Amino acid sequence: MKQKSGFLKGALCGALTALLIVGLVSCGIIADKRQEAQSAGQSADNTAEAETKLQYLKALIDEYFIEDIDEEKLTEGIYKGYIDGLEDPYSVYYDEEETREMNETTSGEYQGVGFVVSQDKDTEIITVLQVYEDSPAQEAGIKDGDILYKVDGEELSGLDLTEVVRKIKGEEGTEVELTVLRGDNAEEVTVTAVRRTIEAQTVSHEMKENGVGYIRISEFDSVTYEQYKTALEDLEANGMQSLIVDLRSNPGGNLVTVCDILDLMLPEGTIVYTEDKNGEKNEFTSDEENQFTKPLVVMMNGYSASASEIFAGAVQDYGTGQIVGTQSYGKGVVQQIFDLKDGTSLKLTIAEYFTPNGRNINGEGITPDVEVEYEYDEANPEADNQLDKAIEVVCQ
Repeated sequence: MKQKSGFLKGALCGALTALLIVGLVSCGIIADKRQEAQSAGQSADNTAEAETKLQYLKALIDEYFIEDIDEEKLTEGIYKGYIDGLEDPYSVYYDEEETREMNETTSGEYQGVGFVVSQDKDTEIITVLQVYEDSPAQEAGIKDGDILYKVDGEELSGLDLTEVVRKIKGEEGTEVELTVLRGDNAEEVTVTAVRRTIEAQTVSHEMKENGVGYIRISEFDSVTYEQYKTALEDLEANGMQSLIVDLRSNPGGNLVTVCDILDLMLPEGTIVYTEDKNGEKNEFTSDEENQFTKPLVVMMNGYSASASEIFAGAVQDYGTGQIVGTQSYGKGVVQQIFDLKDGTSLKLTIAEYFTPNGRNINGEGITPDVEVEYEYDEANPEADNQLDKAIEVVCQ
């Protein structure tokens, strides 16, 4: 029984200690001695009660559970469950494998098949938003708008997006079978793609008619600033008269990256500011060195979230451009990644963000200046009535 007790005590204390450290780092808690004593007493009582219950649960598992027991997974489950208790969809505990994958993604390179997916928060349906040019996914026949149904024959119902992405990624040179539902008739299509090292193509650009520059940003990560700056300079060199920045279905990303990009676009002033649980504010600003003064349109839809909304909100508040499309997702909170020093990490919601005019759009989103719903044209699947409207607006 000593061995079981030691396991449970170590697992529980590890979870509580990790969370305590995060709390101290992120919040800077200062309490008087009375508060500390009271808190310590409550914490000790809660810890003792939880440890007793865990011991009982472990004893029941050992006595009756018919499958083999993976002690490491049980321990990880304690940590994950503890964070799940926050009931915050954006706060997540990452084990070692998940942490490696997250670091891979933010670096701009990963081993996979080369497409961007998003999960509907209500239906949990996973949709392919963008297939990278010359990627294994494109070569296999995956298309934008496909609904991801199975990976290696396993249905994805009930899985969150992180789990699904983990199944798609893998060692370079290995195969993954993808089943999608396509079109209005939900035709089932199964293809096989060979994984390889992918550099995230977060920015694409082209010159439209009448000198309209077009830049699409699929997400904001570590490579996005240089890609955006290069695209903007290329369009300027080719005689751009106006610009459309397409953030449709962009789920967000790095706060610093989107602020760096906005520093290229906005006049001197506040880009966004955050406020933590103690009311402490942190302001991100643009300087006067660069600003975009030509006609500008930013495109949004219901999948545009987080950093995308920071971009659109700042442009809207400064009046330097118009927002075209539909209401955005409404994610007005900021997360920070904490390294737990054992190969694992914690993503924790630490603050709310506000647009330059003080708007918090959490749960509401950005309301477009010109609202236009996307209409699929069966006779011409490549048609894009939202983009047509954006071009009309930016050329007025």
